[in-house]
Amino acid sequence: MSVPRILIIAGSDSGGGAGIQADIKTVTLLGGHAMTAITAITAQNTLGVQGVHPVPTEMVLAQMESCISDIGVDAVKIGMIGSAQTAAAVAERLALLAHVPIVFDPVMVATSGSLLADDATIAAFERLMQVASVITPNAPELAALTGRVIGDVEQLEDAAQALREKTGAVIFAKGGHLPQRLEYDRPLIHDLLVDEDMVAEYSIARIETRHSHGTGCTLASAIAAGLGGGLSLADAVDRAEAVVAAVLKAAPGLGQGHGPMGHTLALTPFYHLLEANDQTGWSAADFVARYSDHA
Repeated sequence: MSVPRILIIAGSDSGGGAGIQADIKTVTLLGGHAMTAITAITAQNTLGVQGVHPVPTEMVLAQMESCISDIGVDAVKIGMIGSAQTAAAVAERLALLAHVPIVFDPVMVATSGSLLADDATIAAFERLMQVASVITPNAPELAALTGRVIGDVEQLEDAAQALREKTGAVIFAKGGHLPQRLEYDRPLIHDLLVDEDMVAEYSIARIETRHSHGTGCTLASAIAAGLGGGLSLADAVDRAEAVVAAVLKAAPGLGQGHGPMGHTLALTPFYHLLEANDQTGWSAADFVARYSDHA
């Protein structure tokens, strides 16, 4: 069985809700093998970011090289990049990878509102966007990258088209920050997949919860896992949207602020792996009942 090898270049979230931690959980949930090049260490919880310590650029590159040279890479996901110097160096190394899809989530601000990229780092995103296959900005990030005002879906599409023309990448523009349209008495979020000759709209029912920390990381990692596993871009995005909805609904309710989502979906995969590989009729459900209150 071929396991998709996904290299994640991003920062660590000590609270486990976003960043590398959310990326690893997402790729694992979708059957991939997650490898990491950590760009920054954060002291972070559901209330905000208390501290950021960038990893030296040389160490970020060393982590990448260790994974690329030995295990190999089927897709790359880039999140928090740490510094302008690291952004430039990472872009140069990734440019040498042939036929490997690269998904760039241009992280600037955490869900809590804490700044995760300074002006110099954001300016250095230009080179990363040039090597990316897919860029996944939310509306505020897209506004910052294009200098445009974005207040509705039409302006979201115009800005996405402008960024696509500038970078050559496919743009997946997320509309969760925009005013919600009511359709069939439900608020809907409208996301747009914008390519050179195509615009696809994804209308997703809004899930009202404060436990939404890591949605952008999860979505981008899910897209990368799909592309690395051989899915078409449309199928990878479609599955990624479904994954985000599922883990939002399964959020365990941890923390006093923007809590983590439920990437395990309240399952105990270890038990089910045993069942899948047993030939004697062993029952995972019985094992769960023995050791868990969630039979």
